[in-house]
Amino acid sequence: MNGVRVGKRMIGTQAPVIVGWENIPRVEGGPIKQFVFTWFQPTVLFALIAFWYYAPNSIAKASTAIGIGIGFKVLLLALEWFFPRHESWRLTWKELTTDLFFVGLGYTILRTVETYIGDEVWIESIQHYFDADKFTWFLGMPLLLQAFLISFIFDFGQYWMHRGMHNWYPLWLPHSVHHYITQLNINKGAVGNPVELFLIGLGIGGFFDFLPRAALLAGAIGMAVGTYQHINVRFNSPRWWRFLFHTTEHHSVHHSQDFEASRSNYTNTYIFIDRIFGTCIDGEAELLGMEGGRRMSLGEQMTFPFTEGWKSLKERFARPVAVPAE
Repeated sequence: MNGVRVGKRMIGTQAPVIVGWENIPRVEGGPIKQFVFTWFQPTVLFALIAFWYYAPNSIAKASTAIGIGIGFKVLLLALEWFFPRHESWRLTWKELTTDLFFVGLGYTILRTVETYIGDEVWIESIQHYFDADKFTWFLGMPLLLQAFLISFIFDFGQYWMHRGMHNWYPLWLPHSVHHYITQLNINKGAVGNPVELFLIGLGIGGFFDFLPRAALLAGAIGMAVGTYQHINVRFNSPRWWRFLFHTTEHHSVHHSQDFEASRSNYTNTYIFIDRIFGTCIDGEAELLGMEGGRRMSLGEQMTFPFTEGWKSLKERFARPVAVPAE
């Protein structure tokens, strides 16, 4: 494969990658279908923002957000079933069972672990050590600005954590498990080694003081944008959406079997952060995964970072074998 030059890199020399929005297929169908799949994403985003902005305090709480999140994913699962982007990504019972296992892991064990060693714990320890208070002046900002800042600060941190995972071997080991997925489905963002899932959830938002409703608004923004990263549905996203936000197309490139393509599009919500730092590639890939698309078993997903790390340590510190003199 010859590949396509993007900046100083050649993209698509190891596996097929479509580069450039003008080369990506569009949604086919009548005017109603075209309208729905063009404006579905912006409509959901603005509807959620309006709901959390105006909702009475009696329902503006975390339990409501969880219920909306579950309902939204069920809706997107239905869209995947009836309007798949790629038939090769169509959800099977085996894939669905694996996905739901990791979703359950995130809501139970990982959430419990985070209460003891998560970012809120170490941020509180740092503040106590330095006798520092939260940045309370954020409370005086307009509600929507607070929500954007919560979302942006978290995504900016995720960008550097994610980029570090691709550039530092100890972090790559747990993250690599997520790159063995061979298709994108709505719950694939939850699939990965528990160590990586814990690390990617860390943030520095706890240093700042925001209104609780701003946090709910920020969560709604993240859900209404980041959820589409792993989805088997094609949208005719408006140009401004593709410029600002991380899309399914961007994330498929990140999961491509092409090495250079996979070292791009690190954000979760705001792709313009990648654009600022020169790591954005607008395009699409269908062939995903590692080692030619080898699918990991559940057991290997749990143990891979440790077994591979042990092998690497043994190779690095192995004593050279003495060659007998002739």
